[in-house]
Amino acid sequence: MSKNIQSIRGMHDFAPEQAAAMRMLESNLLSVLKSYAYQEIRMPIVEKLELFKRSIGEVTDIVEKEMYAFEDGKDGAWLGLRPEGTASAVRAGIQNGWLHNQQQRYWYLGPFFRRERPQKGRYRQFHQLGVETFGMQGPDIDLELILLTRSMWQAVQLPAENLQLQINTLGDAEARAKHRDQLIVYLSDHQDALDAEARNRLHANPLRVLDSKNPKIQAIVGAAPKLLDYLGEEAKEHFGSMQHSLNQMGVEYIVNPTLVRGLDYYNRTVFEWVSTELGAQGTICAGGRYDGLVEQMGGKATCAAGFAVGLERLLSLVAKQMTDSVQEVDAYFVSLGDEASHYGFQLLAKIRQQLPDCAIQMNCGGGSIKAQMKRADRSGARLALIVGEDEVNNQQIAVKYLQTREPQQVLSEDELLKLLKTQN
Repeated sequence: MSKNIQSIRGMHDFAPEQAAAMRMLESNLLSVLKSYAYQEIRMPIVEKLELFKRSIGEVTDIVEKEMYAFEDGKDGAWLGLRPEGTASAVRAGIQNGWLHNQQQRYWYLGPFFRRERPQKGRYRQFHQLGVETFGMQGPDIDLELILLTRSMWQAVQLPAENLQLQINTLGDAEARAKHRDQLIVYLSDHQDALDAEARNRLHANPLRVLDSKNPKIQAIVGAAPKLLDYLGEEAKEHFGSMQHSLNQMGVEYIVNPTLVRGLDYYNRTVFEWVSTELGAQGTICAGGRYDGLVEQMGGKATCAAGFAVGLERLLSLVAKQMTDSVQEVDAYFVSLGDEASHYGFQLLAKIRQQLPDCAIQMNCGGGSIKAQMKRADRSGARLALIVGEDEVNNQQIAVKYLQTREPQQVLSEDELLKLLKTQN
């Protein structure tokens, strides 16, 4: 007897109830994007590995440890499963001419891949909703992205008391260079206390040391030079203007000077929404500006900003709300005999055409009326629509209420349509 094949560790199946809740979550989030007039784009799951090395940075956990990369057998090119969406969106924008001298507001949705150690809130295949904007320089687009995310949390009924908005600024290249030099000097003085990962990053990417989750490193980082102290006037004004607007809009936030994001391409505004209910993996949404990435990727200099929402993490916080909102089965069709079954298919085709939002499940596979009524109960339907020989001859349907004590009725097709309209 052959051994059952199991799914890959960290890559999960969704049962129908979970899939329905995820679809409802996505639907609510996309309705907010529609109200802000953002447009969908779609990119490949597989890209050239060089795309992620150039955009994300070679000295990052993603490229160094977490990428699913493989050699294409035909031409020897190295390819990778996408670990994030911004690089692909920029590549697509440059390749298709969507970006230069244009303002764009895009969204995309789908699976992403990182070969991390699976744990709660962190999976090897995970799903994200990403948003990318191009061609807008001022802090007003930073504000819009934060307000958009806040609208999303309201749309999915995420309790605000368990959520915290953290913001920071990474300034501009000149300020980061000055801060980088001083940060290396400071961290070098504490090199003996750094772990192996922090020592590896010390000269290649010292800003990432600030993002370490190691408690001992965090204690050292607390006294490290602050990038905020090196900002130029333009970057200070940009960050100050955004904070003023957040205050005006009544958005609560904290400034977290150690918030640097995990990717090399960010500058100026960065932000995260963090839930207190998820422990160490508490970030459900993260983003910021990446004004230099388009040019870095070979395009014309273009301002850009965006964010990504981790859907599995968000769903874990609002699963009940989403499950309660999932459309139920409105009716289950019980047929007694072949003629009743044929009549049923014809009738349900009419109903579905006139009431496309009405969910009716047809009994298939035969069975006695007792067996079919059991299936009707298990489906969770509110009504059982029962048709036998007499009903076929009279073009009528017996209606039995499954969740209330209302008496059974026999209705014409038109009367049934009216009833389903009121029930739906």
